[in-house]
Parts: sequence; C-alpha cells; structure tokens
Amino acid sequence: MTERRKAGTRRDLARAACRLFAERGADATTAEEIARQAGVGLRTFYRYFRTKEDAVEPMLADGAHRWLALIPGGPEEGLPGPEALREVAVTALTPKDAEATEAMRLTGGLLRAADDDPALRTVWARINLDAEHRLVAVLAERAGPEADPLTVRMLAAGAAGAIRVAVEQWAARPDGPTTGPGSPSDLVARSMLRLTGAVAPESTSTE
Repeated sequence: MTERRKAGTRRDLARAACRLFAERGADATTAEEIARQAGVGLRTFYRYFRTKEDAVEPMLADGAHRWLALIPGGPEEGLPGPEALREVAVTALTPKDAEATEAMRLTGGLLRAADDDPALRTVWARINLDAEHRLVAVLAERAGPEADPLTVRMLAAGAAGAIRVAVEQWAARPDGPTTGPGSPSDLVARSMLRLTGAVAPESTSTE
C-alpha cells in the first residue's frame, strides 16, 4: 500500500507539473504551486524531485517506455523487422481513452514550453536517451547473442528517433489532432517508414 501511495503521489505531482508548465511555462511556475495543485506540501514535493523541471519526468517517461512492452517476440526469436516496430509505435501513440488523450495533449503543451526552457529540454533529452538504451536491451534479448551489435543499435536508434521526431513534430501544432492524419500515430508511421528501413536487420553475424 505504501509503495502504491508513493507511486500515486509521484504521478499526481508529474501531472500537475505538466499541466502548469503547459499553461504558463516553467519560469512562471513554482514548486510550491505544483505541490499545491497535487494536494501535497512543498516538503513532500522535494522528497520526490530535486527540481521543478524534474517533476515532469515520470509522465514523459511513461509515454516513452510504454511501447517497449509491446514489441513482439521472445528471447532469441530474432530481431523484429521495421514493420513490426512500426505497428508497435503506432499502437503506443494511439490514445485509447479520454485519459490517454489528455496525457497526450499535456505532453504536447509541455514540449512547446520546452522550446524556451533548457532545463525541460534536458529532461526530454534524458528520457529519450534512456528509452533508446532500453530498446537496445530489448532488441538484443530478442535477437540473441549472435546478433550484430551495430545492427541492434542502429535499429534502436532509428526507431527511438522516429518516435521522438513524430511527437515533437505533432507538438509543434497546438491544435494538432490526436488521431487520424497529422496525429502522433500517423507521423510515427511515416517516420518509421523513412528511418528504420535503412537499418532493417539483414544478418545476425557479429563479424
């Protein structure tokens, strides 16, 4: 119960930070305001986060890492092809309900706020790099010990980069659709098609 409560408080703070930053920017938002909106005290805020910008990380990370669990195949079943990764990315970036749609809108607003905030851009860059590293580990496990490390890393970089670019491109439009043409799922399908095709797995040789 305690761990679930802590996780819930962390999520509440992250959502509050994302909402306030999207509405007014990080410079005009204080850690105290984030804590107040989340229904906790300032001391509690600093138990979870070192800075106000760090508070957005859990929410952004959830979105960045959600699709990793959707990658098909099991250990040593071979690298998934670009088409499989594209389908996974499209699924992960298609909101399933009103809550997911709201989270997507908050992410878009937050990324627009990050355009003028180096600290927020640093958080976003850190999350994406971590997601890429996690993807390398997932793909390596799927491919087995004989897989070419360069191919694994390039496939991971292409897929992770396609997702990041698609989300950033969508976020640049405040009125961007969450489904259909111009949505994150549409843009990521196009991005994956362009980027991952160049690093499609051709061989498992390590030579």
